[in-house]
Amino acid sequence: MITVIGTGTGAPPGPGTGEALAGATLVVGARRHLAAAGLPPGVESVVLGPLAPALDQVAEHRTDPAARVVVLASGDPGFFGIVRVLAERFGSKCLDVRPGAPSVAVAFARIGLPWDDAVVVSAHGRELRTAVNVCLAHPKTAVLTGPGAGPAEIGAALARTGVPRTLVVASALGDPAAESVAWLSPEEAAARDWPDAVSVVLCVDRARALPPRQLTVSGGRAAPARWALDEGDFVHRDSMITKFEVRALALARLGPRPGDLVWDIGAGSGSVAVECARLGSAVVAVEKTLDGIERIRANAALHQVDVRAVHGVAPTVLSRLPDPDSVFIGGGGRDLPAVVTACARRARRTVVVALAALDRVPAVREALTAAGCTPDGVLLHSSRLAPLPGDVTRLASTNPVFLLWGDRPAESATEGATQ
Repeated sequence: MITVIGTGTGAPPGPGTGEALAGATLVVGARRHLAAAGLPPGVESVVLGPLAPALDQVAEHRTDPAARVVVLASGDPGFFGIVRVLAERFGSKCLDVRPGAPSVAVAFARIGLPWDDAVVVSAHGRELRTAVNVCLAHPKTAVLTGPGAGPAEIGAALARTGVPRTLVVASALGDPAAESVAWLSPEEAAARDWPDAVSVVLCVDRARALPPRQLTVSGGRAAPARWALDEGDFVHRDSMITKFEVRALALARLGPRPGDLVWDIGAGSGSVAVECARLGSAVVAVEKTLDGIERIRANAALHQVDVRAVHGVAPTVLSRLPDPDSVFIGGGGRDLPAVVTACARRARRTVVVALAALDRVPAVREALTAAGCTPDGVLLHSSRLAPLPGDVTRLASTNPVFLLWGDRPAESATEGATQ
């Protein structure tokens, strides 16, 4: 049996912890956990660094029937912790897990906020961009940090976006002598050197720190009941909006999800941008008109999502933006092939283009192919039910739209979503 004990966040030890340590023949843990445990004399110990060598030592030690292994971990070791790798290596039936208080729960307790509406993302051993995108898409996020993904790196990435967020850096939680909880702007966090004892970073939109109502399911807002919303659900000008039939297929090809960054280029009213944000992605909407920027912001506020509206002309303005996972391009124009090329070269997964002009289809396909994407597409031509006098119905045809897309081959695409 391997006893896994959560510790180090200030909660009192669970029942039997002392007995487990007293009877241990091998104790595994971080240096600070081993120092705080007060191990009995003569007990063999392993300082956790790279996991594989430590697991090999545990496996070798367990060949002795009298072996009693104890693993010390931070907080709840089943929450983004060592329980996963131990279960994969030795099997769940070999584990006796005694969780402590999760660092996320303790951090929110320190600042007096509930965390049932918070999204938790791990940046430990994972891409930093995924955690940053989750922070941009949600008003309350907890980031579990790691090497190269600490408060300074998170702060620097958020500062570049200009999206209003406040960071709460919780360090050495549970240590009476060293615990620190600091409220900082992203710029302030980026400018400081941080110790290895950082427990968790909370990213908060202070204007929305308290959920407006009681939640049923924890972890941020629930998935939308439906998507491809009616045009009437958005503020728009003279019906200049991506129609819901086109939006439905575009969303299916874009595949927006938590941890992704989506660009909406030539966003107009921002209907595609808002829909992607409702599905959990961070979104940048690029629009060349100032009145369009105002409509994008109005629609984001209407649907209570975060969309970063950028005023500028593609492809020039794109150089200032972080690389996207997926891109939607609406509208045409002479520069469309150049815009498609710029987007397709940087998109990690797919580019979707909606256009009305048949003449531009070959150039878009060529641009997608030249950028290393596999092109495909359809012509969408739908007819909607429309009432006529006398309680009868006719079919009202909508304008046909080409929807083209280019997918990056799986072997060359980098997985960006939260795992």
